[in-house]
Amino acid sequence: MRIVFIILITIFISIFSAPGQSFDSSGRVIDDGRFAAATKQVNQFFRRFNAEESKEGDIRYNPGDENYRDKALRKSFINILFDNETSDVSNDLKREFINHVVSDVYPQYLNFHGGEWFAEVTTVFNYNGKRQDVTLFLKLQPQGLGYEWVVENVSFPPFSDAFDKPEGDDKKFLHPLSHELGFMNLKKAMLDNPKPESYTPDGYKPDYLTIFLYEIKKNRMKFETVKDTKFHFFQIDKWYFELTQFNRPGFNTGWLIANLLKLEEGDKEIILNYIYDRN
Repeated sequence: MRIVFIILITIFISIFSAPGQSFDSSGRVIDDGRFAAATKQVNQFFRRFNAEESKEGDIRYNPGDENYRDKALRKSFINILFDNETSDVSNDLKREFINHVVSDVYPQYLNFHGGEWFAEVTTVFNYNGKRQDVTLFLKLQPQGLGYEWVVENVSFPPFSDAFDKPEGDDKKFLHPLSHELGFMNLKKAMLDNPKPESYTPDGYKPDYLTIFLYEIKKNRMKFETVKDTKFHFFQIDKWYFELTQFNRPGFNTGWLIANLLKLEEGDKEIILNYIYDRN
């Protein structure tokens, strides 16, 4: 059985008349009063980042339209796509990022089907009779004539805590002449050692997704609800940002960039290890 999770995007019921934002000479964010609403959907975030809709959000721009991906419009849009209330992203970093993506030489856009972005979904499962948080990581993949969201990874402390492979002198091993005994020492190894992962190859990594699916099949893990969703983007060359939904009073609400990092060599793997909670 293949399990595919579809992310349900929450849409704000009320549409507010919200101002746009830009930077003044001192670097502070100011309102210009021309943007119609919060960024209510992830798809709208893509359109606004690329300048593929009007400021009022009522007109879609297509290739060939005068305003399609207009540089000035993109700057205005991207300015309002940041969480300006709780995040600690500096205005200098925002400005550098915006100038990078709207560059005349190499402008960069977000592509919904372009890969290099994925969802992190905090869910609640009943596991062995206890409600516990399980973090699922989902990506888009082609399916027939369209696409589908699929679970590609899972983070769950009871799984990761169950595997703790010893190292060095603490690691038990099977003697290199075990074959001469018909591997009869396997019985003692598997019965007496509480850490059978000791006998796995160097570099062994447990497959938590397979364990997760197995526990669901055995009816020991039952889905209850989704608590939170965020998205991680690596599509922009040498940059990473996190997209989070903010549901709060005021104009700076909806799907906004909550974290922004400029990447150096090797940073991407470090960030992925942190996101996936890899040991």
